Amino acid sequence: MWFKNLQIFRIPAPWAISAEQLEAFLAPQAFAKCSSLELQSQGWLSPRENGMLVHSVNRQMMILLGTEKKLLPATVVNQVTKARAAEIEEQQGYAPGRKQLKDLKEQVTDELLPRAFSIQRNTWVWIDPVNGWLVIDAASPAKAEEILKLLLGSVDKLQVAGLRTAHSPLTSMTNWLASDEAPHGFTVDQDTELRAAGESKATVRYVRHTIEADDVRRHIASGKQCTRLAMTWADHISFVLTESLAIKRIAPLDVLKEGNDTSSKNDDERFDSDMMLMTGELNKMLNDLVFALGGEPAV
Repeated sequence: MWFKNLQIFRIPAPWAISAEQLEAFLAPQAFAKCSSLELQSQGWLSPRENGMLVHSVNRQMMILLGTEKKLLPATVVNQVTKARAAEIEEQQGYAPGRKQLKDLKEQVTDELLPRAFSIQRNTWVWIDPVNGWLVIDAASPAKAEEILKLLLGSVDKLQVAGLRTAHSPLTSMTNWLASDEAPHGFTVDQDTELRAAGESKATVRYVRHTIEADDVRRHIASGKQCTRLAMTWADHISFVLTESLAIKRIAPLDVLKEGNDTSSKNDDERFDSDMMLMTGELNKMLNDLVFALGGEPAV
C-alpha cells in the first residue's frame, strides 16, 4: 500500500496515545452504512477487516475512514416534486404554496432515498507517534479538514497542527528553479507550474517537458512564482510539491519495489511489509523536505 497524496499535520512527539487507547477512542464512531433515510454516513473502518480499527506495525499506526454517500440527483427530486405539485394543483384548484412545496420536496426525497444508489470512499490516515506525523491520503485540504474534524471529535484532547516551515514552498521552489539547483537529496523532474501573483494569474505549465533554466528565469523575472514542482527524492520516490505544502502524485520508484520482494508472503505479511517500507521512506523524505524548506519555526 502506498499513499497517493499527503496532507501533512504535526502531533506532539512522542505521542502518548497507544494503539489500544486510540482503538477505544475510535470505537464509538465506527462506520455504519446509511440508513434508508440518510444521505451520508461516516465512520472508522477496520484497515485489515479483522474488526480492529487501528492497525499498528513497528510503532506506526494506520486508521481508515469510510464515507458512504447516496446518489440522489437534485434534478430527479425536482422532476418528481414538479409532477406531484401539478397533481395537487389539479386536485385543489390552485398551485401549492411555498411551504407546501417545501414539505412536498422533503416527502419526495424521503420516498426516493431507499432506492438511491450509494458509493463508498475510504480514506487512509497514517499516524507516526514516534516522529510526530499525522498524514492523510487526500487530494484536497478540504477533504483532509473533514477527516481531521471527525478525528478531533473522536480522540480526546488531540493536539494537531498543520506542518509549518521557515521558508514557504512558493519561495523555495521558485529559488530552486531560478538557481537551477535542487536541494540536497532531491532532483527536479519535468513537470512544473509558474503563476503570476497579479490579477491576471497568468500561468505557464511544463508537462513532461524539459525545464530550461533560461526560460524559467525569464518567467520568474516577469513576476511568476512556482506553485507546483515535480521532484524525486533519493532516487526512491517521485512526487509533486505544491505551494500549500501538500504532496501529490506520490510514486515509489523501481529501486524500492525491487528491494521489497513480497512474492513469498501472504496478504497480511505483504500489507505489513509495504506499510513498514512506506512509513519508513516517507518519514525520511519528509524530514529532508522540511530541512530543505528551512526547518520548522520554533514555537
